[in-house]
Amino acid sequence: MSTEIKVPVLPESVSDATIATWHKKPGDAVSRDENLVDLETDKVVLEVPSPVDGVLKEIKFDSGDTVTSEQVLAIVEEGAVAAGGDKGKDEAKAEGDKADAGKQDAKKGEPAKAAAPSGGKADELPPGARFTANKEGIDPSQVEGSGRRGAVTKEDLVNYARNAGVGKAGGNRPEERVPMTRMRARIAERLMQSKDSIAMLTSFNEINMKAVMDMRKQHGEAFLKAHGIKLGFMSFFVKAAANALQRYPVVNASVDGNDILYRGYADVSIAVSTEKGLVTPVLRNAESMGFADIEKQIADYATRARDGKLTLDDLQGGTFTITNGGTFGSLFSTPIVNPPQSAILGMHAIKEQAIVENGQVVAAPMMYVAISYDHRIIDGKDAVLFLVDIKNQLENPQRMLLDL
Repeated sequence: MSTEIKVPVLPESVSDATIATWHKKPGDAVSRDENLVDLETDKVVLEVPSPVDGVLKEIKFDSGDTVTSEQVLAIVEEGAVAAGGDKGKDEAKAEGDKADAGKQDAKKGEPAKAAAPSGGKADELPPGARFTANKEGIDPSQVEGSGRRGAVTKEDLVNYARNAGVGKAGGNRPEERVPMTRMRARIAERLMQSKDSIAMLTSFNEINMKAVMDMRKQHGEAFLKAHGIKLGFMSFFVKAAANALQRYPVVNASVDGNDILYRGYADVSIAVSTEKGLVTPVLRNAESMGFADIEKQIADYATRARDGKLTLDDLQGGTFTITNGGTFGSLFSTPIVNPPQSAILGMHAIKEQAIVENGQVVAAPMMYVAISYDHRIIDGKDAVLFLVDIKNQLENPQRMLLDL
């Protein structure tokens, strides 16, 4: 019995998808719920599992092709058995013997022959990566993959060839043109949209993080024991921002035609870096969340972002964004507003600095913070007071607990 594998029904905001990677080839055995192919949209990567056990008989589209909702991607023959089971085992054993022989040659001082790019791991590569491996003479098993679940991508192979000098003459300056992924192209489009449609301005301040650090040190162990998760810096900033958004609602508003749309809730987007680009999953009703709820939700989003498991619902509908460049060591930056939102808060690295406190020069753990905002609806006074509100809460974290 033949079963059609179709593109999932895409949301209205997503018109089509691109086939990123096939994980099986015709003739391979597949199991029920095993992922067959990754589809890349503008926002997320979707996995398409097999609904039955059987054999993949036919693939209708190649990697890089564009598909739409409910198009047939492949045909699986339900209950069939992959041909050459015993033969495949013998071939696998033979390959293993070759590898062992190579190791023995190396021990004897004879260079082991590298496996041909067409064998082993190369069979699992998408067409673009397979072409690059063959062209450059690269053994994919020697390349560390940066793709999902450690998969080797075309970019990995290009970088390996460039850094190792594989297949290149000394003194050459190789270049290779690699198309943007759908997600990266969408990010670029939205950044240009922000630049062209928003009257953006950025204000800065600095925060003495000693009180927050002392609170984490004092209560961190008890927090972990009580809630099963560590108390991080992000929950303090999310809670402070959610409180400040209630006091300065215009920062939480957005332009809708000739109207300003005010919201009585704070859906805070958290910027998370992934191998394919920046994504911003949303903490909904952050004003009602406790510190433990915030930390657990952020940890869940970070894990699913790395594994490509975020859904479109996770990414849609934020009213305000927080981004933490300090994770990568950034000391100072001007974040870009994520439309249709009107403001974004930028966190940075914590550095020991000399400050004057009670007439004395002391060392303190300081963080620069930035707010970029849409000057069409947010006046400088509101943006600055919003940032000062966050500063006051973090330098006196008990204010958050007392809702002050």
